[in-house]
Amino acid sequence: MSEDKRWYCLRVISGKERKIKERIELEISRSGWTDFVTQVLVPTEKVYKIRNGKKVISERNILPGYILIEAVPERFSGEMITAIANVPNVIHFLGKSNPTPMRESEANRMLGKVDESQDAGEALIEPYIVGETVKIIDGPFSEFVGDIQEVNEEKKKLKVIVKIFGRGTEVELNFMQVEKQA
Repeated sequence: MSEDKRWYCLRVISGKERKIKERIELEISRSGWTDFVTQVLVPTEKVYKIRNGKKVISERNILPGYILIEAVPERFSGEMITAIANVPNVIHFLGKSNPTPMRESEANRMLGKVDESQDAGEALIEPYIVGETVKIIDGPFSEFVGDIQEVNEEKKKLKVIVKIFGRGTEVELNFMQVEKQA
């Protein structure tokens, strides 16, 4: 982040962040402010759920109800602030009509979370927990039910104890081979 740009926090109606971001970007380009407002960002992270044995990836907002805007402080004033604040579903800037820039440490922490999420791939929305009961849906032990003994998040593997002929047997499975029991 260069010295002449700062991040501002905009409070918006939760659930409409993407649409508002598009409208703000349209307003900025229509008004010729692209040199002064350099980024409009909805902080999100990639997450996944396992549905019917398939990995379903989606994005989840890290900060529901907020959009971050990077702008040049000397030029970010009056007409520009009013135009952005008047976009439908925008509540207000932090600092109302005189937006307060985020401290650099705060901005870096927020942006770091977004960057980490892009690098790390996806996180499981509903993680598997040791002791939890799961049903095996794929492989030779399909239809068996067992308890999780160990979770390896990096390798996306589970060690599950399954009762076979009345004896507990340890089976190693990947996340896609099991589903949570209701």
